[in-house]
This record gives sequence, C-alpha cells and structure tokens, in this order.
Amino acid sequence: IISVRYYLKLVLKQYKFPSSMSQIMNDIKKGIQYAFQTSNNMTLAMSGSGHTAMECAVFNIVEPGESVLVAINGIWGERVAEIAERMGAKVHTLFKTPGGHFTNAEIEQALAKHKPVLFFLTHGESSAGLVHPMDGVGDICHKYNCLLLVDSVASLGAAPILMDQQNIDILYTGSQKALNAPPGTAPVSFSERACHKMFNRKTKPVSYLLDMTHLSNYWGNDGKPERIYHHTGPVSGFFALRESLAIIAEMGLENSWSHHTEIAEYLWKGLEDLGLKLFIKDKDLRLPSVTTIAIPEGYDWKELLAYIMKHHRIEFTGGLGPSVGMVLRIGLMGYNCNKANAAMVLAALEDALKQCRKSKA
Repeated sequence: IISVRYYLKLVLKQYKFPSSMSQIMNDIKKGIQYAFQTSNNMTLAMSGSGHTAMECAVFNIVEPGESVLVAINGIWGERVAEIAERMGAKVHTLFKTPGGHFTNAEIEQALAKHKPVLFFLTHGESSAGLVHPMDGVGDICHKYNCLLLVDSVASLGAAPILMDQQNIDILYTGSQKALNAPPGTAPVSFSERACHKMFNRKTKPVSYLLDMTHLSNYWGNDGKPERIYHHTGPVSGFFALRESLAIIAEMGLENSWSHHTEIAEYLWKGLEDLGLKLFIKDKDLRLPSVTTIAIPEGYDWKELLAYIMKHHRIEFTGGLGPSVGMVLRIGLMGYNCNKANAAMVLAALEDALKQCRKSKA
C-alpha cells in the first residue's frame, strides 16, 4: 500500500503524455492478463468503477431486441438486468434469494429455453457474501452459442477465477477491493468470441464513451500504429493500478488466494465462537473477502453498527439491495486482510453484543 501511495505522488510530479502513459497502459494490460489468467489481447482498464466495466460489457455485446439471461442472487444481477433492459434487450432472469447459487443444470435449462446471446453471473456476490462455482458454466454457454459475462469485483485476488481455463468470455473487476488500488479504474477482458460479436454489430453501442471500437485503439489493442485521443483517463488511477497489479504478481495469485482464505477462516471461527451464525452455511461457497453474518436474533442491526463505529472506530455495514435487513457484512481484503484486523473485528462485535439492547421478544 505504501508503494501505491508513492506512485500516486510520483505521477503528480513527473507525469508526461503520451509516450510514458502508453507504456503504463501496456504494463496494466499485462498485469490484468496475469490477474485474470488470460492471454486475451482485448484486455484493458476502464476509466471508472466496476459499474463502468459492467455497462461497457452489456452495451458492446448486446444489441436492442436481443435476448439476455441474468442470474440474480443479489444486487449485482439486479443491476445488470436493469442495464440490459434500459438499452432495449429482452431480459430473462434466473432467480435465487440472497445466499443461493445456481446449479449447472439450472443454468443449462434456462439457456436452452431463452437462447440468449449473453449470460451474466456474479462470481463474488458481495451483498450476500457468496462465491459462485464457475467450473463448467462457460462450456455450457458455448454449447448454446452464448457468451459468458462474469463480475469478479469483490472476488478477484481473494478467490480463484481462471478466465481462459473456465471459458469466460468477458470478465471484469474493480480496482479498490483485493487489488488495493484507489477506486476509479476497472479491469476488463474480452475473449476472441466476444470480440467477434462486439465488432460485427449492426448498430452502434448506445454509449460513445464505452464504445470498444474507440477504446480498443485507445489501449493499443486494435493493431493500428497510432493511438487516437478518445477521452482523458484517470492518470493517477492508472499509475496506482499498475503498481497494485505488480504487487499481486510479485506475491503470486495462489499466495493471495490462500492468504485471504486463511484470514477468512480465522474470522469465521471467531464469529461462531461468539455464538453468531454465518449467513452462507456451506464453507466452500463463502466469499473470503466479504463475510456475512446473519443478524443475531433480538438485536437492532443498525444499533450494533452504530455502537461499533462510535466505540471502536470500525465500519461494518448491513446488507445491500435484497440482503438489507438479513446480514451484517465484514470486508477483509487486500492490505486490510490480516489477523490483527480480524481480531479487532471480533473484539468489537463481542463488546457490541454485550452493550447493545436485546429485545425480549
């Protein structure tokens, strides 16, 4: 985290465009390829949050009137469904309550029924604390001539995901989670199958800013010798993202995954020792970076969070979207993922459970 801050200061003092920036962007591309475990040429970072990459994928792949299938088991599926609906797609949904996951058989049945051009699935559903199984999903999508779009904003670097091996066509994440960079950049990668669909459209994408025809040139991915100005990117954010990707490459993905799992398991045991119930019962489906606790019976969850913030200066949060009123969420990821922080979390919760009022009902 110190080196990320150093590069942020450095860029503000020494930034020059365009030659130095082109090299930084090339380094970012290589770093994303490693983090995603892909050799895709069409790999870049969006100027914006994970939502930007989410919209970029939908806007560039889907044309008005085409069928899209969205798996909804938390807030991120809800968002993609609304985005696709707004741009004129025919949206079909697979639905589970927060914490639920989809079997490959359920996914295949829906693909056969709706024949979508795109299927969306969240790998790390942070609103429920669930990491979704990915093996076999890409193969099923390709069987039905459908592209697979996956959200890994909360999971990349914390839980294994292998873009090429798992046949994921479009994968995106955010800079601010386990990657440790400031918010404002969003890595994304497109497979050759996705590029074929994207660059053979009958209509232009609804967004000029997110049009991959322009962005592919901006990032030097279109094979042309000259990069043409498209927009002013978040320069300091790109420098920070480059450094954060270098850090995770130096650490190694496998080491990052195992570290997040180790700290998560330490936290999970401590929570259960306090008598709390983890929202995701199956250990293998728990998202290591975001732990969800079922709201303890008899307590006002807002009072618990307010007490912890006031007396321990630790910010927990409640549910998000459909999980509001169901869970408390604890994020331990990247630089903040260590036993000392987990121990502080457990001590704060233990104190809050003793001090906050419990209803007699």
